[in-house]
Amino acid sequence: MENHSHALIAGIFVIVLSITFFGVVTWFSGTTTQHNNYLVISKESVTGLNPQSSVHYRGVNIGKVESIQFDPANIHQILINISIDQKINLTENVYAQLGYQGVTGLAFIQLNDDGTSSAPLPNSAHIPMRRSLLDEFTGSGKDILSNIDDLIIKMQNLLSEQNQTQITNILHNIETATRDFEGFSHYTQPLLSSFTELTTETSSLVKHIDELLEEIDEVILNANQQGGIIDSLSISTQELAVTIPELRKVTSGFTRNSQNFDRLLQRLEDNPQSLLFGQPPSPPGPGEAGFTAPK
Repeated sequence: MENHSHALIAGIFVIVLSITFFGVVTWFSGTTTQHNNYLVISKESVTGLNPQSSVHYRGVNIGKVESIQFDPANIHQILINISIDQKINLTENVYAQLGYQGVTGLAFIQLNDDGTSSAPLPNSAHIPMRRSLLDEFTGSGKDILSNIDDLIIKMQNLLSEQNQTQITNILHNIETATRDFEGFSHYTQPLLSSFTELTTETSSLVKHIDELLEEIDEVILNANQQGGIIDSLSISTQELAVTIPELRKVTSGFTRNSQNFDRLLQRLEDNPQSLLFGQPPSPPGPGEAGFTAPK
């Protein structure tokens, strides 16, 4: 009987130990937590992502990656099976991105949603994969490097020997044109002075004409005053006798200025290049160097 009691105790101990071991294994394996399975579809590279990698939702660890494989129907797509804690209610507008753990290169799946819908995501649904910020930066960096290469090629073409020669010629022509403009200003200065004097004389003439018109107005006013035209005829005659010589002087001055202006225009018409290069020198006379007697 004593042997049977020891065997019974040993058997009960083994059974309890087995149950305890199974419970511990079950606890650490996490099989007590219920999960929902989803399929993440990616068209981008998933470098650094491995089975058993963690799945985060807004930074909280909610599951893990079960398997990674290519889509049998489309080799350009990657199918990622993930399991999520059943207590996490995902919405139908959820999407996935790759996140990276520091500088180790290990990746995990980051789930997010834009909050535009509150409808729950059914179990075994497909979740689209979007490009991560690192992928966006990498793609933009390639475009930037391509643009820089194009810019360098264009700069090399612009700074070729032929273009450098053309640019040098353009700068030389600009310098020559600047010097010619300075010479042109020197030759046109006398002409501008003549125009200034003519303008001054014309202004003086207009002033005299205004004074003459004022005097004529006064004469007409005196002729229309009360007392009759005959009574003031002698006074008006004297005033006209004084005004007419002034008018004759003004007319003579205006005629003289007009003749000077006509001679200036005739000179420009006969020799228009004098506007740029000035008045040509007079031919040498008898006894001067370069004089040739007419045949």
